[in-house]
Amino acid sequence: MSARPDPNLPFTDPNSIVRTIWGNADTILLVFAGSAAEFALNRAVDWLFYTGKVPNDPIGRLFATARFARDIVFADAAAAQRTLDRINTIHRALEQQRQQTIPDWAHRDVLYMLIDYSERAYRLLHRPLTDTEQTELYAVFLRVGQGLQIPELPATYAAWQQDRQRHLEQNLEHSHYTTTLYQQYRRHLGARRYRLLLHIQTLLVPERVRDLLHLRSTTPLAWTLRLYPVVNRLKLRPLLQRLLIPKQHLAEVRQLDAAAFA
Repeated sequence: MSARPDPNLPFTDPNSIVRTIWGNADTILLVFAGSAAEFALNRAVDWLFYTGKVPNDPIGRLFATARFARDIVFADAAAAQRTLDRINTIHRALEQQRQQTIPDWAHRDVLYMLIDYSERAYRLLHRPLTDTEQTELYAVFLRVGQGLQIPELPATYAAWQQDRQRHLEQNLEHSHYTTTLYQQYRRHLGARRYRLLLHIQTLLVPERVRDLLHLRSTTPLAWTLRLYPVVNRLKLRPLLQRLLIPKQHLAEVRQLDAAAFA
């Protein structure tokens, strides 16, 4: 029997690529931009509508989820497990209210989104992950999934890639929930920011998601993102964030940067 990890050690290695990805507000926002598209298509999306929290406040729920992720990635092992236990408790309470069980495949879908869009977001803003970084990314989220008691998770990154593709093919559909969620995205973001969201999703999401949402195959935003390193060097991120983020959420966005909670 293997020894249990030291609860005082960090859940994620301080030099991990996962901390790099989840310690930057820009990549986190891209992760959730992609997830927002795929959530809207998931066959289990009705669970998001049961309490009404996500449809009524999609941006607020984004930041709540980001705080959960931050509390896991940047915590010691014991604190991370407490956060995972809290998520499990929330899920069980929801199941009791609805008198149904959230499907195991739906839990895997959510975990797979976080893995996939973490990699896609980092590639879009910086560079592709190396083979070692891909393995490391999956290893961290595999531990998250195990902490959430999600069964039948693939053992390796390569096996996960195959299962991810199966989930995309089997668990997505365009429904009235899709239309409702996108209406809420537009209402909460405003027309200009909503159009930007669609452009970002075009660049981020897998082909299967793009087809179901009838997103464009290309977008001029791809050329604009090539200037992102320049924006960083000139320290213009705060100005860019003011332009792109609704004022009421600006402080929450900046708190997502690792420096804000190191």
